[in-house]
Formats: sequence, C-alpha cells, structure tokens
Amino acid sequence: MSDFLREFLLVLLFGLLAFGVVGLFIGIASILRPDRPTTGKVENYESGVDPVGTGWSQSQIRYYIFALLFVMFDVEAVFIFPWATRLEAYGWFGLVEMTIFIFILALGLAYAWRKGVLRWV
Repeated sequence: MSDFLREFLLVLLFGLLAFGVVGLFIGIASILRPDRPTTGKVENYESGVDPVGTGWSQSQIRYYIFALLFVMFDVEAVFIFPWATRLEAYGWFGLVEMTIFIFILALGLAYAWRKGVLRWV
C-alpha cells in the first residue's frame, strides 16, 4: 500500500471515529435526558411574540435574489485571494486575466444595480 493511501485511510478512520463518538454521545444524551413535552414547549416561538395565524406566508423574490447575489460575489472574492498571494508568479498574464475577471464582475454588479435588484425595500 502506498504512503498516500495509508494516510488517506488514516484520515478516513479518524473521520469514522469522530462520527462514532458524536453518535455515541447523542445516543447517551437521548437516554439520560428528561422528556416531558408540554404545550408551551412545543409551541412555535419567535422573538418573544406569540404566534398568530398560520405559519405560512409568502415572501418576495427580491430577498432571495439579493442573497444569491451576495453569495455569488462572496465566492468570486475567494478566487481573487489566491491570485493576490501569488501575484509575482503570474506576472502580466495574471494581471490581465484578473482585470478581465473583475471587469466582468463589475458588469454583473452594474446590471443588477440598473435593474434595481440591490434596492432593499
């Protein structure tokens, strides 16, 4: 067996051991803890306000689009970090490629801004 597979097997065994220990502790806790559900304990609770009406409500799509844009630009920022740490190794080619990348991101941001998606209402 190669050293790489032996190290991978070691990581796999530690992962299985971690899942086993967590499962064991959760099982022991479920056996030892008291279980006395009452109506007050199983009732929905949010910010100290008693729930009124049904739990279903329709929300606007713009909140999801705003969150999606945030995640998209946040992930794209992760691509900039390795480039910034190895800037000398990439040289002019890396600088031109990153400039094009940031320009495309700026176009996407300008498009979203122009469409009014970034307006938080």
